[in-house]
Amino acid sequence: MEKFAILRSGAVPLPAENVDTDQIIPARFLKATSREGFGENLFRDWRYQPDGQPRPDFVLNNPRYAGQILLAGKNFGCGSSREHAAWALYDAGFRVVISSYFADIFRGNALNNGLLPLQVSEAVLQRLLAEVEREPGTGFIVDLARQVLFVPVWEENIAFDIDPYKKECLLHGYDDIDFLVNQQAAIAAYEQQRVWAY
Repeated sequence: MEKFAILRSGAVPLPAENVDTDQIIPARFLKATSREGFGENLFRDWRYQPDGQPRPDFVLNNPRYAGQILLAGKNFGCGSSREHAAWALYDAGFRVVISSYFADIFRGNALNNGLLPLQVSEAVLQRLLAEVEREPGTGFIVDLARQVLFVPVWEENIAFDIDPYKKECLLHGYDDIDFLVNQQAAIAAYEQQRVWAY
């Protein structure tokens, strides 16, 4: 995974609530086992007409909005546990999803795949959505080390929580195996200090 430290980006607003994983990446596209190529089918049934032409009224097809941050409605990522939903978002270029609530399994899948699920209050989410819809070029700064979302236009820092272990993994670009491999020296030192009973 890529290291995540500070992200400066615009945002794409998707205020729909209860967006489930089948809407994020429909089941018919889950045949591949590698993580690449899922981005082109992100929100496929919302993004494209049956003949494959882009729907001009869908936000990902609107040139006014761009960025690596998705502003999503409440209860994002509900439904089935498919990890492909996080793969699709990441492959489409998103690095952060901001919502007022995430389904637990989606949150875990996102963190395991380099995608930061940044949870804010419902009031803050509505302010963010209104700001981006008013001014599509609005920029944001996500500082993972400080656990702060900075909104320059408001001159306001918004703190967010994250599991310390997952924070460490994101900062270093580790998956769970990478993290363990990186701990080899500490593991060896611990083993040397153990008192073995025979």
